[in-house]
Amino acid sequence: MILIIDDDHAVRTSLMLLLVSEGFNVMEAPAPGQALDIVAKEPVTLIILDLNFSVETSGVEGMELLQKIRQLKPGVPVILITGWGTIELAVQGMKLGANDFINKPWNNSHLLQSIKTLLELQKTGVDKHTRQQLDELYHFEHIIGEDKKMLEILETVGRVASTDAAVLITGESGTGKELIAEAIHQNSRRQQKPFVKVNLGGVSTSLFESEMFGHVRGAFTDARTDRAGRFEMANKGTIFLDEIGELEMSSQVKLLRVLQDRTYEVLGSSRTKTVDMRVVCATNKDLEQMVSAGAFREDLFYRINLISIHLPALRERPTDIPLLVNAFIHNMKILYNRPYLAVGRDALKWLQQLPLPGNIRQLKNLIERSVLVSRKDLLAVDDFRLQLAASTAKKGYLQLPEVGTLTLDEIEMGMIRKALAFHNNRISKAAASLGITRSSLYRRLDKYSIPYDENQD
Repeated sequence: MILIIDDDHAVRTSLMLLLVSEGFNVMEAPAPGQALDIVAKEPVTLIILDLNFSVETSGVEGMELLQKIRQLKPGVPVILITGWGTIELAVQGMKLGANDFINKPWNNSHLLQSIKTLLELQKTGVDKHTRQQLDELYHFEHIIGEDKKMLEILETVGRVASTDAAVLITGESGTGKELIAEAIHQNSRRQQKPFVKVNLGGVSTSLFESEMFGHVRGAFTDARTDRAGRFEMANKGTIFLDEIGELEMSSQVKLLRVLQDRTYEVLGSSRTKTVDMRVVCATNKDLEQMVSAGAFREDLFYRINLISIHLPALRERPTDIPLLVNAFIHNMKILYNRPYLAVGRDALKWLQQLPLPGNIRQLKNLIERSVLVSRKDLLAVDDFRLQLAASTAKKGYLQLPEVGTLTLDEIEMGMIRKALAFHNNRISKAAASLGITRSSLYRRLDKYSIPYDENQD
């Protein structure tokens, strides 16, 4: 049963007609005292709560009532709805335990979406499954892992995928945040609709509106044709906002409006468009710390993380490393036509001991580089060790010489000489191990006057 708490008779009537037409059982309360009686006595499953009563517009009454409701029924979802309170007031309510906030006048479909999502999350069980059972229930074929932490994450993904809840995925770079976002989409009711990825770290402030909202011809100097924005592309589907922690404050304001009202305006047009989408965000930054530092909007933070999923670093689940290595090797057998590729037992144990600050991405690159430059089908520890030194030095993972002891040119020249010596002056192998093209290596050989045989390859 849904309880509507609002002092405005017209609002209660409108909401009741909407919810009854959708098959919900509904009760109403015009004042806090009556509302608390119903909450204490009736099987309320969700509450829609106005923040202001009578002539009061500060939200104090609504906040006090929310706290009392939380004491009586701590698990019942609460949606705040107000036409007077500011966004800051709604955020305060979220801190006190509200689950969502909607502004008056509300959008019926958006409100219903929020209600159905919260009710679905309430009734879903918390059964524990094995990896095999999870694979039978959901589409997780691209996610590798049997560690306890990963199984808990997959349980959560399966549980929330069927809802339209906004999901925030956090974790270090290379932990597989995009794969989790794709899994949420593939296991949702929107799976046949678009899955649109946006790397917000690569969208400049000046291009944000054009990229996200689209533009019409003539909106700015280079706008020669109309262009659909990412939100329009994601309509009816899922939009994945990666690196949301990189978004500038001015762009955060514009994003908040779309996520809150599901409306936006195409750049150069005054017509308002609506969008129906599921929002999944990801970041490797600590957004709560950024909120405290004033670098990320608190209202946007609460809007995007109804559900939060934190991915562990690969070093926190070392038992999954052999599974990942074997999966990568299986793919490379086909990709490079080397059917007898394998990794030795000692090498697998050695790989499990690595800190791998670049996580799964670093591990995959290490395996692939080793496969490309090795002459052997059975890869050993030494085959990985040199590639790790080359790649981690390049990315800053290794302890490099102190500043002032060597120049960048001297470090690069030393790595090139080592790569050539290790690969018996074979240019292609040396270039692959250094992560550059043959032509790039040739330029560096000429730059440093390092002798080489052009026929040696």
